Amino acid sequence: MSEIKATPNLGEHMTIQRIKPEDLEEVAALSKKCFGPDMSLTRDNFENQLKIFPEGQVCLRYKDKIVGSASSLVINFDDYGENHSYTEISDDGYIRNHNPNGVNLYGIEVGVHPDFRKMKIGKHLYFARREICKELNLKSIIIGGRIPNYYKYANQFTPDEYANEVIQEKIYDPVLTFQHKNGFQLRKVMQNYLMDDDASLTNATLMEWHNPDFA
Repeated sequence: MSEIKATPNLGEHMTIQRIKPEDLEEVAALSKKCFGPDMSLTRDNFENQLKIFPEGQVCLRYKDKIVGSASSLVINFDDYGENHSYTEISDDGYIRNHNPNGVNLYGIEVGVHPDFRKMKIGKHLYFARREICKELNLKSIIIGGRIPNYYKYANQFTPDEYANEVIQEKIYDPVLTFQHKNGFQLRKVMQNYLMDDDASLTNATLMEWHNPDFA
């Protein structure tokens, strides 16, 4: 199951595929490049994800270089509720809590190389993740999204107010704006989600995309 359906407008020299063992070093290096040493996933994380749920781990190559990746697991979201932390929901990135009988795909990381962020790579990765959700006949995709511009507005808005301002397109946030434009709906803002996320002041938006083909 290495191949995955790509967006119709996938750019020239781009390919999307499931991550393979020989990709682990490059994917781990990409995560560190995107998120820094405090918030990135490690090679051990990615290796364990491949062992447990290879269908849910995707990368995008541009001219044979991995420039984007997306990691996920399957859960029953009702087992966790709306006030979970990143560490809890992702098993600290090891996804040993992956539930093959679950009904929700939970996205734990999407990373795009900083030098390639004007090429719609995130959009292609989100499309691939939606295809995984449909392929596995899951009810929805749920994500805990960072709000990395919140620190700029923390003196003006509560986290909930800020999220609503972004949803109403009064403020731009590079993550929340992108997720909303890709069909994800805001359920709530969670506190103390990712403790090393200083830009978001540890807040995160709980977002959901419903699979229209779920049966």
